[in-house]
Amino acid sequence: MMSRQREPLISLVLYHLFKWSVVSPVLHTYFRGRIYGADKVPQTGPLVVVSNHASDFDPPMLSNCVGRPVAFMAKEELFQVPVLKQAITLYGAYPVKRGSADRSAIRAALAALDQGWAVGIFITGTRTPDGRVTDPKLGAAMIAAKAKAPLLPISLWGTEKIFHKGKKAPRSVPVTVRIGDPIPPPASGDREDLEAVTQQCADVINGMLDLGR
Repeated sequence: MMSRQREPLISLVLYHLFKWSVVSPVLHTYFRGRIYGADKVPQTGPLVVVSNHASDFDPPMLSNCVGRPVAFMAKEELFQVPVLKQAITLYGAYPVKRGSADRSAIRAALAALDQGWAVGIFITGTRTPDGRVTDPKLGAAMIAAKAKAPLLPISLWGTEKIFHKGKKAPRSVPVTVRIGDPIPPPASGDREDLEAVTQQCADVINGMLDLGR
């Protein structure tokens, strides 16, 4: 069975509505956002978007900057809320058990890729205090190898400062998003190949973070 080249039309429409009415204005005004490398994003076909992670604002910002919907893992509790479940499903979200990348989530990511989605995976698996990648996980490379989909490294600079300890309101801090060149998927699912591509992604992301604002 051939893979689809685009996500469902309704998801694409909802993405653009949310992007232009909410995310893009907030990113470019409140966070004074800068985006570099947007022309490097493949706009059709399966794609594994891999980035660092330091804030809850990262998923919508990342999806906004690549110019196409990005399906992310979301904690399974959100899928038990009426209406919210339907909404986040249309946006491509798929459930994962808290504290683990369970097999059902991996299957869901592969199914999304087969439907032409871009799938977003944070290479550290969780948020880091400074946004840097120091302990990259192999999940993104493994999924890319299984789906034979390229990986797109992205750095999110400044998002770790959005929330200050003890404060509930997001701070107006400068944010810079840099998009790297697509990286071919691992040649195989062997650990050596997965580790090599994972480290390549981590090095590119950290290198872009070093460029700063």
